[in-house]
Amino acid sequence: MSTVERFAPGDFCWIELATSNQNAAKSFYRTLFGWTVRDVPIGPDEMYSLLELQGRIAAGAFGISPSESAAGVPTHWHLYVAVANADEAARNAGELGGKVLEAPFDVMDRGRAALIQDPTGAYFSLWEAKNRPGMGVTGEPGAFCWADLTTPDQARAKTFYEGLFGWELRPGQGKESDYLHIVNGESYIGGVPPAHRNSAEAPPHWLIYFAVADVDDTFRQATDMNARILLQPTDIEGVGRVAMLADPQGAVFALYREAEK
Repeated sequence: MSTVERFAPGDFCWIELATSNQNAAKSFYRTLFGWTVRDVPIGPDEMYSLLELQGRIAAGAFGISPSESAAGVPTHWHLYVAVANADEAARNAGELGGKVLEAPFDVMDRGRAALIQDPTGAYFSLWEAKNRPGMGVTGEPGAFCWADLTTPDQARAKTFYEGLFGWELRPGQGKESDYLHIVNGESYIGGVPPAHRNSAEAPPHWLIYFAVADVDDTFRQATDMNARILLQPTDIEGVGRVAMLADPQGAVFALYREAEK
């Protein structure tokens, strides 16, 4: 198992499900990915669910409040990026044209977070770790492995994220030359597809990928549990096999298995 003890600044470090039905979502993902659930009280009649894979934390989940739902917050997967200093990173995000929607705040003794909207419209959070670095496992079947930024403006996104995190957004090769690989240090961690590949109905967002042992089997299992099909299992030459779904509450995610080498 690819366990993780710490994240370098600029790494994707945490994923979180905001859902309209927390119990149903826990049941769906527990069956799909083999997660176990540990609920932690966070307020009157409120629980934060830690979703674990073989004893390591893979993700978190919480229920969308009635006020958030009334304000139009949809069920969604949300991405966090590790930073050395959340306050400084939030200031930089604003100076680079992003919006600081929630100023940096302490999450008990776990860390310090801020909610950002990039200049193209996609949401993500900053995470300055204290006692919780983030996910405890990545890259294994049932765990986070990649993230793509769906945006109408690759160039604007490149300027913003390279300036904020020191990433390099590097063009792919051949047929993939219009796909920008996100490189943090020496690690390929995600990408930015060209706008013409995006659905016209989809707003700017970060798409979370989960590694699986068999894309087709996991896809069938998800659809049997009433997940909505967004992309049938598809081979990407030299990369791997992917599929995209929305869970029964509407949160979009992708499945991935690396191509044999």
